[in-house]
Amino acid sequence: MSTLVATRPSLQGTGDGGGPARRAMARWAWRLFRREWRRQALVLSLLVLAVAATTVGLGVAANATELKADPTFGTANTLISLPGSDPQLSADVAAVQSAFGPVDVIEHQQVPVPGSVSTIDLRAQDPHGHFGRVTLRLDSGRYPTGAGEVAVTRGVAQDFGLHVGTAWQASGTSRQVVGLVEDPLNLLDQFALVGPGGMTSPDAVSVLVNAGPAMKGLQLPSGVGLRTLSRGAGGRVAAEAVVLVLGSVGLLFVGLMAVAGFTVMAHRRLRALGMVGSIGASDRHIRMVMLANGVAVGATAAVVGTAVGLAGWFAFVPTLQSISAHRVDPLALPWWGVGAAMLLTFITAVAAAWWPARALTRLSIVAALSGRPPRPQPAHRFASLGAVLLAGGLVLLAFADQRRAGFIIGGTVVTAVGVLFLAPLLIRVLARAGRRAGVSVRLALRDLVRFQARSGAALGAITLAIGVAATIAISAAAAETPVAKGNLPNDQLVLYVNPGGGHDADQVPPLTAAQLQTLTQRTNDLAGAIHAAWVLPLDVAYDPQSPIQPPQPGPGIAQAAGYPPLVLASVHTSGQGVEINFVTGLHVATPAVLAHYGIDPSRVDPRADILTSRHDLAGLQIFDPGDAGLAGPAPPTAPSNRRPVTPPELAHPTIQIFDQLPSYESEPGTLVTSHFMQTAGMQSLPAGFLVQTHGPLTADQLATARHAAASGGLYVETRKAQHGLAPLRNWATATGILVALGVLGMTVGLIRSESAGDLRTLAATGASSTTRRTLTATTSGALALLGAALGTAGAYAALFAWHRSDLSPLGRVPALDLAAIVVGLPLLAAGGGWLFAGREPPTMARPALD
Repeated sequence: MSTLVATRPSLQGTGDGGGPARRAMARWAWRLFRREWRRQALVLSLLVLAVAATTVGLGVAANATELKADPTFGTANTLISLPGSDPQLSADVAAVQSAFGPVDVIEHQQVPVPGSVSTIDLRAQDPHGHFGRVTLRLDSGRYPTGAGEVAVTRGVAQDFGLHVGTAWQASGTSRQVVGLVEDPLNLLDQFALVGPGGMTSPDAVSVLVNAGPAMKGLQLPSGVGLRTLSRGAGGRVAAEAVVLVLGSVGLLFVGLMAVAGFTVMAHRRLRALGMVGSIGASDRHIRMVMLANGVAVGATAAVVGTAVGLAGWFAFVPTLQSISAHRVDPLALPWWGVGAAMLLTFITAVAAAWWPARALTRLSIVAALSGRPPRPQPAHRFASLGAVLLAGGLVLLAFADQRRAGFIIGGTVVTAVGVLFLAPLLIRVLARAGRRAGVSVRLALRDLVRFQARSGAALGAITLAIGVAATIAISAAAAETPVAKGNLPNDQLVLYVNPGGGHDADQVPPLTAAQLQTLTQRTNDLAGAIHAAWVLPLDVAYDPQSPIQPPQPGPGIAQAAGYPPLVLASVHTSGQGVEINFVTGLHVATPAVLAHYGIDPSRVDPRADILTSRHDLAGLQIFDPGDAGLAGPAPPTAPSNRRPVTPPELAHPTIQIFDQLPSYESEPGTLVTSHFMQTAGMQSLPAGFLVQTHGPLTADQLATARHAAASGGLYVETRKAQHGLAPLRNWATATGILVALGVLGMTVGLIRSESAGDLRTLAATGASSTTRRTLTATTSGALALLGAALGTAGAYAALFAWHRSDLSPLGRVPALDLAAIVVGLPLLAAGGGWLFAGREPPTMARPALD
């Protein structure tokens, strides 16, 4: 008997079905994606949320703080301040221009606001200047060009009732308003603008220039000392990179959840995939089914998430503009970062699908047809790799020195991944520790090991969420200063003689005896109007050998001419120079102050330089901002190239503690003694008056005090609302706990659904609802306990490496937040599992069909 083939078989392909087989697998994967979209909705939603949040975060990082220009410097890097009375102003400007090239000259004059303590900065500036043009924007009308013309900001127009076409009477001069302007880099800057040369007697002149190292040797023809301010280079790309790293950490969290979700879907399809393998499908075809699903999820999430993120960004721009107080271009996005976020989203979904696909191809066809879960991989392999990664990440963080962006980014990511790889080992350790527990507990812990793929991924997600929350809480506690009482109690106010405020102001104007008597009488009248209990005069110390500083113009309240008072500062010397950080101001220990706080002068150590109620001032130096060798004042917390004064009485003051002195910042709680004043050659200067009322200040009393102070040439300070970092710690802790509980809810449901057969068997043998509740409570509580412990330990390990040079900030432990994480989260998880479990399975005789 012979046979004959009627149709010649096709020889195309590679022996594994070729293109037709791959297309068939892809079509099947697409049908599964469409049919099971509800089961993938959580993973898809999390991916969309992650890429959308990253897109908005990139926009905020690129536009919120780091600008292409500065609201004060424009595009220049140096501002040279010259007095308006400079007799050779033109020659000095020409000398600067000859040394450094193009300059912008801005003249300032302070215009008082009737009935207010504030002043308006009247500027003469070229709106098309080389450096300053980016600080001006015309909203309506035109820029002033001739004499008698002015443009004002909307705030100035509102205060004076102006609009385009009206006349503005200020400082005895009438000018016609021809336009409304603003500083697009600082919308809070309220000023008036005249054209170049439109000011006859400026108070000060600012020269914008791109200066180099030769600035130190520059000599002006007039001999006027140089007062300069410089700005550093922006870190915009670094900020965007940090946001992208945070987005990557979020995608890592979502990826762990996606691994658990894809693992469950793979197990649901296990028999179908086994059937496909039994009819000749290769391992590559089986992997293709899962990977095609991941590709579909990743591509959909990347496109939809980016669209949602862009829509959210455009909607958030007006709010960001209001918060950051500068103009924001909606299209000024780091598009490279947006593209990277889309690519990372796609890779996350594909990688999450690849992991269970890889496990499936290692199963035999018989095991797949039986529906049994894959055998867990040995945990020690993951733990070994995790230990290596964790050590490498900590080393990178340690050598980042809190400033190397590459080390910070790499160390953060590698440390997080290293901690996650320790999860499977901890699950096995906990299962072994519970071998002598009851049946329900042992069964629950055994299921965690049996379903290690999804329980390990879920534990990793919980660990990541808790690690981020714990890091924020610990860092916020470390950043908080121990003294947090505030500036004043609510039954006190301070009246200052200078517009900048109290003892930490840039400069205090000297007063004649007649002026002091007049201000004292006005203060007593004000105290009587608000029914005050007492008034205490306050003096500050200054060096009479230091030159008086000229008026300081600028946005807001200008500084009058005066002497900078002494302050206490920390001085750190490094290879980059000297960094001086303001700590607290100093009042003079006058007899009136000592008597008011009940300090007997005989109890004061004759060698003491400082009297204080604070116990954290050791190692600080008395610093004179007006030292003649310095190049002018700098922000108190900014690095400076100043040299600290070296006399022993200033560099190493003797401190005596008196607990009866007040601890509020603006009260006279830190005093310089008469011994110090005589030894150092300092003199006292009246700075203000402390006023005590009989009870908390009411709104009427505050209004009366402000009105009387404005009329009398004084400036009021009252209690300011305290904004600590405790809300940040609490919100971070609560968010981390809620995210962890959400992960637990999904994971425990997956694990218990996979072990539904065990539940049926237990129910059929008479197990009560208590047994079923114990199973679920143990599963959720165990995962929560492991995640809380591993996440907190990982956070502390990373922060120890981060603060390796100074571990003292980590001594401030957020005990309540950590207790809520380590103790509260497991209790909540176990309690929730107990409450929501216990229902008897609806089908006892047969399992549910796919």
